[in-house]
Amino acid sequence: MQVMDISLIIPAYNEEDYIGACIDSALKNGRGKFKEIIVVDNASTDKTAEVASRYPEVTVVVEKRKGTGNARQAGAEAATGSILAYIDADATIPEGWVEYIESTFQRDPKVVFLSGAYLYHESERYPTWLLDAIWWTTPPVYWVVGYIGNAGNCAMRADALKKAGGHDRSLAFYGDDTDLARRMHAVGKTLWRMRFNNYSSARRFDQEGIVQMCLKYMINYWWPVLFHRPFTPGHHDLKKP
Repeated sequence: MQVMDISLIIPAYNEEDYIGACIDSALKNGRGKFKEIIVVDNASTDKTAEVASRYPEVTVVVEKRKGTGNARQAGAEAATGSILAYIDADATIPEGWVEYIESTFQRDPKVVFLSGAYLYHESERYPTWLLDAIWWTTPPVYWVVGYIGNAGNCAMRADALKKAGGHDRSLAFYGDDTDLARRMHAVGKTLWRMRFNNYSSARRFDQEGIVQMCLKYMINYWWPVLFHRPFTPGHHDLKKP
């Protein structure tokens, strides 16, 4: 099988408390298969870049324009791999994650985009099994619509991303993953796989509540599907403990 050049891209805004564990998991469970690890410091005001720079295996890219669209596209433009993999800075990579990416893209050259659900490794308010179970509402939607994206747990062909127009820099937070999946679906085969997971914190559920977050994520999936723009505008920063 063809050896794949996989660039791991980690957008990060004020993640000094989490970025170290994220990088550690990439180095341990990536098993040396990442061509490069890029941390995009997205207008952080804390020591995110300083912590990431302590790792000789990591390249830190500074993107001063705040927003997930800006951060993800800055990472894509800096990357040199044929496959671009994305994980959020408050998440960790499990064993077998990079191998799943390799096997998926090697097995079917028509696949341009792979994404999957989170599993939650911590929550202050809810049992993690409940948060994990929420994602099981997504497979029926995937089969009806044809695409779903989780921008914090995905991989894509770099040339297909360019063909799709890259990440939309105008999208500040919500709706960016659905917008990306929709446009990638137009250029090739997109996959949503419940077996393809990484481990995320549940900070947003803890801070905003499970009902509010589920409604917000749901409407910001369907709005880009139907109207090609997110329903909820602007940045939505987490409160510091």
